[in-house]
Amino acid sequence: MAKEEFIPKWIAWEVTGRCNLSCIHCRASSSLVSHDTDFTTEEAKKLIDDITSFCSPVLVLSGGEPLLRKDLFEIAKYGTEKGLRMCIATNGTLVTDEVCAKMKESGIKIVSLSLDGSTAAIHDDFRRQPGAFEGTLRAAETFRRNGIQFIVNSSFAKRNQQDIPNVYRLAKEIGAHAWYMFMIVPTGRGQEIMDELISKEDYEEILEWHYRMEKQETDMLVRPTCAPHYYRVVLQKAKEEGHKFQRRSLTFSTGGSKGCICAQTIAFIDSKGNVQPCSYFPVVAGNVKKQPFKEIWYHSELFESLRAFEKYKGRCGECEYLNVCGGCRARADAVLEDYLEEEPFCSYVPLKTRKRLAEVGKPAENK
Repeated sequence: MAKEEFIPKWIAWEVTGRCNLSCIHCRASSSLVSHDTDFTTEEAKKLIDDITSFCSPVLVLSGGEPLLRKDLFEIAKYGTEKGLRMCIATNGTLVTDEVCAKMKESGIKIVSLSLDGSTAAIHDDFRRQPGAFEGTLRAAETFRRNGIQFIVNSSFAKRNQQDIPNVYRLAKEIGAHAWYMFMIVPTGRGQEIMDELISKEDYEEILEWHYRMEKQETDMLVRPTCAPHYYRVVLQKAKEEGHKFQRRSLTFSTGGSKGCICAQTIAFIDSKGNVQPCSYFPVVAGNVKKQPFKEIWYHSELFESLRAFEKYKGRCGECEYLNVCGGCRARADAVLEDYLEEEPFCSYVPLKTRKRLAEVGKPAENK
């Protein structure tokens, strides 16, 4: 495929591996004592120069907890001056009016904030830190007071899946510009809660709930994240209803019209400089401290294989929705140990699969 078909539009960069929380699902297993090999300030600026030499994506300064970096806003300002749309992903507990002033001065366009429960009991259990819930609500109020737009990111497993509608409503109440419903990918500490992953059946019901909710939502932008088969659900439901569903665009979204886009329009860079297809996909394509990001993006074997959709296996490889869904490659890697395998948490049986099974006399039941 032509290189111009794949241009980085959104990059998450782990500017520090340290974090003041110890969340159950953390893809990096971060803590305050995490082994940290942060870029120096000069290395950080060099990376921004490297990225902007050929593309101009949204650059999310992530972690760990990025607000633990003393030079965070120097890095953010440098990115802004290079023409990038700079964002910060925070758990909210360290947000103050002073922090907000620095965000605005450095040109931060939007902030993402974590909220995993509608009560302190649920959120603090998920974040493994008493007071985390109050910290998030305090951060939201501080952002509003300072005129800073923020997105709410909410991650779900079995322990909090019943709280999804309540979290959605709370995100709206606290003034979020957008709400992203994350379906956990079991990497990092998330591997320890493999038995807490939402079932395929519940997953499908939740995505259908999101579809109904999104059709009615007019005030807040919404997206399910790490849930690529939602784009299949949207097409199926719209077809059933006899009309095309017009979705609202998100300026700082990782996508909007396609499911898994790892290595296609997004990438992740960890605190050691390792480049990965996305934040939840711990397979390394290269290291920006050893080679240019452009070289990794266009020539790494890993990224090239992820763009070869004809090589996808199982039901994903046979699915008529492959080009709008693609299945979660990170989840296939984590659960099936093969990133080209079928999405393990999708229950849909493609038409081609049904036909093949019918030819050998096997029932085509949802998996």
